[in-house]
Amino acid sequence: MSKEQENTTEIIPEELPEPEQLAYYRDAYFRERKKAAQLAGRLSDANAQVEDLSEKLARIKGSGIWKLAKPARSLYHLIKRTKERVGNYGSPKGIARKVRNKMIERQARAQHGTAGFPSPEEAERQRKTKFSREIRFSILVPLYNTPKKFLTEMLDSVVNQTYENWQLCLADGSDGEHGFVEEICREYAAKDGRICYRKLEKNEGISGNTNECLKMAEGDFIGLFDHDDVLHPSALYEYMKKICEEDADYIYCDETTFKGNKTIDDMLTLHFKPDFAIDNLRANNYICHFSVFDKKLLDGMELFRSRFDGSQDHDMILRLTSRAKHVAHVPKLLYYWRSHKASVAADINAKSYAIEAARGAVADHLTVNGFENFEIVSTKAFETIFRVKYEIQGNPKISIVIPNKDHAEDLSRCVESILKQSTYDNYEIIIVENNSVTPEIEEYYKSLEKYANIRIVRYEGEFNYAKINNFGVSFAAGEYLVLLNNDTQVISINWMEELLMFAQRKDVGAVGAKLYYADKTIQHAGIVIGLGAHRTAGHTHYRVAQTNLGYMGRLCYAQDVTAVTGACLMVRRSVYEELGGLDESFAIALNDVDFCLRLREKGLLNVWNPYCELYHFESISRGLDDAGEKARRYDEESARFREKWKEALTKGDPYYNPNFSLDRSDYALKV
Repeated sequence: MSKEQENTTEIIPEELPEPEQLAYYRDAYFRERKKAAQLAGRLSDANAQVEDLSEKLARIKGSGIWKLAKPARSLYHLIKRTKERVGNYGSPKGIARKVRNKMIERQARAQHGTAGFPSPEEAERQRKTKFSREIRFSILVPLYNTPKKFLTEMLDSVVNQTYENWQLCLADGSDGEHGFVEEICREYAAKDGRICYRKLEKNEGISGNTNECLKMAEGDFIGLFDHDDVLHPSALYEYMKKICEEDADYIYCDETTFKGNKTIDDMLTLHFKPDFAIDNLRANNYICHFSVFDKKLLDGMELFRSRFDGSQDHDMILRLTSRAKHVAHVPKLLYYWRSHKASVAADINAKSYAIEAARGAVADHLTVNGFENFEIVSTKAFETIFRVKYEIQGNPKISIVIPNKDHAEDLSRCVESILKQSTYDNYEIIIVENNSVTPEIEEYYKSLEKYANIRIVRYEGEFNYAKINNFGVSFAAGEYLVLLNNDTQVISINWMEELLMFAQRKDVGAVGAKLYYADKTIQHAGIVIGLGAHRTAGHTHYRVAQTNLGYMGRLCYAQDVTAVTGACLMVRRSVYEELGGLDESFAIALNDVDFCLRLREKGLLNVWNPYCELYHFESISRGLDDAGEKARRYDEESARFREKWKEALTKGDPYYNPNFSLDRSDYALKV
């Protein structure tokens, strides 16, 4: 921001005489034309460079030396990948944490796999269970050159289901060299009338073959099952419980991968998922297996669309969950995804087309849901884990409210970082002065008088974080509010845009940032209720390194969370006022979490965006709440929070998973 910008108020063109308006808009037009020409020139130059480099690369790859050097390149890339993986842990502490979690996971595996199968007595009890609804499941399995072992294990896992009202629909596109697939399937079908088999004249690909399966389906609910995977014996039983208890019309479960020719007990990765979260789903297909849904959701709609082959399931899930009245998650490992040489589970590059198909599926979903001019880019976590950039509508004013008491240096660092690091220009800063006593702070306030967009308002009551923020908001002129602590420092120059692109969505309440301590370890990456010693709320990925990818890449994409911290929180002013602001009975702590929970009660989402980054030198201004009177007040407010939100705490955080420990913040499993 220039000195001229600092000291002038923007003149609205409509307030100018007509000739000056015309001149204003003419100048603006030519400025934009000039910028467009410059960008077009840069794009042209970049394309020329790409073409030149592509030609050079083609010549290199065609040479004999390149071909002879293949073993050396393979070794180099192995070393590089190993180094990158270690680097993602951030530090020796990060590596130690990873090793510790792997040891915990190894212990936890004993609870899953075949050890988690029902006993003969329990299996019989499940078979005899009478549900409130009569539902038949049609399980669709497209077949193509399926290895014998994989095929029989898949078939047996369906035959052995404890809920027995099912139909297995098999469409076989295998070639002539794999005639045993037909033989085995017809043998199973002869023994069990619930199995339907059809030999296809030609292979139609995964989408076409699955759609052929659907033509055979007579059930009320459709299940999607891969030809080389395995189901837990109680999978359909657990899904029936969800349907009957919650009136669910789309259900999914947790899953694990296992080694190709091994048993399901040779688990590689355990994936414990959150409940339905639309922003998570747009970023990556976390639902994946085992998807089961009411057949009515397909009315007038294709199951799989061939143009999204490779990510046809992601496309389908996005479309059907948008139609579903209740998407339910069974937080149990009920699906075993076989990882072998040609599977996506082993290596996404084995099906590289899946990356573009996934991007296309998300783009189609966003377009159908009214979004325009968005951008979808892969993240460092994985090629099919996306960052979605939404277009900002208009240029709304943002009011940044910063409570402050003394600590001129900290406030100065915060304010200066906003002025120097922000690319968004339509904002105001409201500093809420709260009984400072040092002369330094008054001197600093005077130095801010030159800024037309900075205002000092004075709150004279005793410290109450909620009251102070509510007081500051009463002076705000902006359409959007940012609650910001004075002990923060902006890192991302487009931090306001990153918050605003989500806050503008009508389905979103609060938006939070990724916050770091001074040592670049994470302070805030979303809040889980029930986490921590007080069983109130805690930060996930607490103290892990900045470079860490997070559990299943969660630190790399915007996602739905139960709450975000008030240290940096954006919300529409209208929504803030509708809720009555922060609850002032939570004077010290948990007022931000309470606010987010009330947003959820209104049916709004709270989103955490890792691409809005700030430092947070936590509690510099008022100190920590871990001793004396502060500790007592924190305990009292924690007790009040637990009572007020007893039902929510009992249910558990929907964006966490009951298989995770509430004593740790790093997604360690319960053992």
